[in-house]
Amino acid sequence: MGSNSSRIGDLPKNEYLKKLSGTESVSENDPFWNQLLSFSFPAPTSSTELKLLEEATISVCRSLAGLWTVFTLGGVGSKAAAAPEVSSPLANQSLLLLLILANLTDAADAPNPYRQAIVSFKNTQDSSPFPSSIPHAFQINFNSLYMALCEQQTSDQATLLLYTLLHQNSNIRTYMLARTDMENLVLPILEILYHVEERNSHHVYMALIVLLILTEDDGFNRSIHEVMLKNITWYSERVLTEISLGSLLILVVIRTIQYNMTRTRDKYLHTNCLAALANMSAQFRSLHQYAAQRIISLFSLLSKKHNKVLEQATQSLRSSLSSNDVPLPDYAQDLNVIEEVIRMMLEIINSCLTNSLHHNPNLVYALLYKRDLFEQFQTHPSFQDIMQNIDLVITFFSSRLLQAGAELSVERVLEIIKQVVALPKDRLKKFPELKFKYVEEEQPEEFFIPYVWSLVYNSAVGLYWNPQDIQLFTMDSD
Repeated sequence: MGSNSSRIGDLPKNEYLKKLSGTESVSENDPFWNQLLSFSFPAPTSSTELKLLEEATISVCRSLAGLWTVFTLGGVGSKAAAAPEVSSPLANQSLLLLLILANLTDAADAPNPYRQAIVSFKNTQDSSPFPSSIPHAFQINFNSLYMALCEQQTSDQATLLLYTLLHQNSNIRTYMLARTDMENLVLPILEILYHVEERNSHHVYMALIVLLILTEDDGFNRSIHEVMLKNITWYSERVLTEISLGSLLILVVIRTIQYNMTRTRDKYLHTNCLAALANMSAQFRSLHQYAAQRIISLFSLLSKKHNKVLEQATQSLRSSLSSNDVPLPDYAQDLNVIEEVIRMMLEIINSCLTNSLHHNPNLVYALLYKRDLFEQFQTHPSFQDIMQNIDLVITFFSSRLLQAGAELSVERVLEIIKQVVALPKDRLKKFPELKFKYVEEEQPEEFFIPYVWSLVYNSAVGLYWNPQDIQLFTMDSD
């Protein structure tokens, strides 16, 4: 079958469309029916097969048409929507419909069957029986699904589906974490975060939470440092001719934190970025020198911000003492937030040093190069305990470099670090393992339902709603 032909078999195209739809009102130019006609079917070899194929096609098309009518609420074609172009309009509409159905709220006496199906479906290669408690079970080819998800992460709805599957379906999560080509999924997610200025905040959140869920798995955290990448063209700050997927992930997450510090100042974004880094920290391996530098640079930025807030608080206090009429700004909250982030960064560095010091000479080098940054925090009551290990590492390697003589080249310093990297572990204080797990809010529907319908409004092809009648989400929402 082909939608470009004016005849379908022995019938004119408009007559065939009427037969498929069961209505006289269908237009020959209707995008939905033309999309259906663009599908390819095997040619029937007999009149019996022809009749069976025709009956099956009519049944399927009418079923889809029923869904289409429900989905459009009678609004299709009433006005051209300013939607972005999509390569597969019907696939896009289907995905949006799936997200709407999966996010329907549960009834008082019955859970949402669509969500039940999303949570429980299995791989076609899985022959184990479904538990009797799962009423809406089905199977799908996980490899095909994985490849499609890897290819489509530029769209909000594909990233939202990926999040939904990873968070709610343990079969999918186990399958994806066992893949040996995780870079095909992780790289598109990192590119979303890298172009944070061009993405809406919801898309960035979903991409970041996907990373957070992945970093909950130690196997993932180890394997990403074994995957070597060449010439990451979309990373423009620096030419990266060769870098591990793990080091690239660290670079992109740190860049997201720095962007958030200077622009959006979203504590939720900070928390999830730092949680992902913390989950990875014990498995940092062979960090790229630029990734090691950026970790210390972020700490430097936080240190400067900390000192600035302290200075502002001191000046305000002096002003208030000289004039009782001047209200004292509340710098305590700002200071607490900055100190929480500084504490987390110190814990991430400490976790790497205590668990994989001998695997990360570039991080040791960066610490030695910027050792002055850490001096002010050695006696600070909020950081004194965590600074013990970092100070011990800096002192240990500094003494080895002094013994080697003055005027050492970068290459010679790294060589010495690699030679004496075996600092006895029993000299480093043990801290609880850094582990963070993503947990949805108590009422996630308050975020997801408006988000899904805003995606429908903004990206569903051929659908139109009067903006003045929209009450579920604000028109300027992302």
